[in-house]
Amino acid sequence: MIEQTVIDAGNEDRVAALRADYDALGAHLDRRGISIDAIRDKVATYGVAVPSWGVGTGGTRFARFPGTGEPRGIFDKLDDCGVIQQLTRATPTVSLHIPWDKAPAADLKAKADELGLGFDAMNSNTFQDQPDQPLSYRYGSLSHTDKATRQQAIEHNLECIEIGQGIGSKALTIWIGDGSNFPGQTDLTAQFERYLDSAKAIYAQLPDDWRLFTEHKMYEPAFYSTVVQDWGTNYLIAKELGDRAHCLVDLGHHAPNTNIEMIVARLIQFGKLGGFHFNDSKYGDDDLDTGSIDPFRLFLVFNELVAAEGKPGFDPAHMLDQSHNVTDPIESLMSSANEVRRAYAQALLVDRTALAGFQQDNDAMMAAGTLKQAFRTDVEPILAMARLDNGGAIDPIATYRAAGYRAKVSAERPAVSGAGGGIV
Repeated sequence: MIEQTVIDAGNEDRVAALRADYDALGAHLDRRGISIDAIRDKVATYGVAVPSWGVGTGGTRFARFPGTGEPRGIFDKLDDCGVIQQLTRATPTVSLHIPWDKAPAADLKAKADELGLGFDAMNSNTFQDQPDQPLSYRYGSLSHTDKATRQQAIEHNLECIEIGQGIGSKALTIWIGDGSNFPGQTDLTAQFERYLDSAKAIYAQLPDDWRLFTEHKMYEPAFYSTVVQDWGTNYLIAKELGDRAHCLVDLGHHAPNTNIEMIVARLIQFGKLGGFHFNDSKYGDDDLDTGSIDPFRLFLVFNELVAAEGKPGFDPAHMLDQSHNVTDPIESLMSSANEVRRAYAQALLVDRTALAGFQQDNDAMMAAGTLKQAFRTDVEPILAMARLDNGGAIDPIATYRAAGYRAKVSAERPAVSGAGGGIV
């Protein structure tokens, strides 16, 4: 962890300017009938989970260029996640990926407790073969034509649940790479039926206090057809499985120009929004830093989420899911956690009474202007004050660099070869 003295020194240099900015913004919001302290308090309680795999360097289909101080395993990953939470106070939980993060539950729990972390949804992996795996997923997993291969994938998901129960997780996320690469390669209907049968077998073993999140993805690694290719298919799955099955929305898993906020609204309306994997994209599933390309879209998603707060059963899970190829992963994850909180804070500023009136009157210009007024408000003083009040850093990235954490772990962790290719 980073020495508290480093955090305190960085905050001392910035606190006077922050309080001036916070007071100025507070006066501005007060004229709009908004309490800045109330917004700060809500933002301070909002958390987004960090993916364990996100603290390592990602890659492309062609190559991977690992950075220095790469985590050697799950316990190094948790150390890095602990630093992110220490500085941002916005990432209190970690989402594990099995078998990448497989370890005794007692050891995982002890390490997380030491770092002040909890655990979010478990993630299964049937989209790649493991060294000790008897049957291959080359032609699918939960939807494979071979019953034994499907059973192997089912049992892996049940193992993820078992591990999750030992560390306090309450959800399982399933994403599969199943699909086809050529027309006629598979019977599209039969393949989906096999998937449903496998998913039902997993759902039947789900603990009573757990939820199951299924994730859709338009393409990749299958490029002709994908078994769970869009939110409509995902919704059908959730309806087929039962009340504790919900749809997970990854912001990168949609065709360009798709109206993701409308998908979110539909899933909320029918009680099937399970949660999010936050990232950003330019061309496809690029897994770029959250808010780096289209922060307005992120805000529009949160506009729907804030509008739904308080509805019975509304409790979406929030997690980052990114691939960091040219940045320090810790810095990218801290930045993204801040961007998610920024979108939440901006959405809290929307004058919903005025918006509803403009919508009722079909006043498109004023309705859009109401959203833009909230989006254009610089809420950084609110975010920084929430971090400061909770013991975090006013400027997390600057403080992280001043602490020299990357250099420290680079000296302790062996260099990783960059010879391997492919996304990890």
